[in-house]
Amino acid sequence: MTRHSTHPDQLMLDWESDPAIQARIEALVAERAEAQSFRWRFQLMVIETVMMGSLVIAAGIVLNQPTGMVIRSGLIVAAACFVSGMLLIGLTAATAIGLRKLRRRLAR
Repeated sequence: MTRHSTHPDQLMLDWESDPAIQARIEALVAERAEAQSFRWRFQLMVIETVMMGSLVIAAGIVLNQPTGMVIRSGLIVAAACFVSGMLLIGLTAATAIGLRKLRRRLAR
């Protein structure tokens, strides 16, 4: 990949020479990564919820069970999967916050 030359009128910025700017950039990147990780966890949990509910419904239909019972069972499984996923996401966030506070306390 070729590197393009900069325009002569462009302001040359040397970010690496200032440690305060480097620290701020790293903090912003960490915040963005944390927000994206929550979104990815939530998306995976929703996909898992839909898959589990649909698998229960498909299995019930294949086994010739009553339709009302099959749909109710699928919805119960999907709801339980959603609630447990939200609980795990919340516990993960709480643990991350707790570890961050512990690191700050130990650093003092």
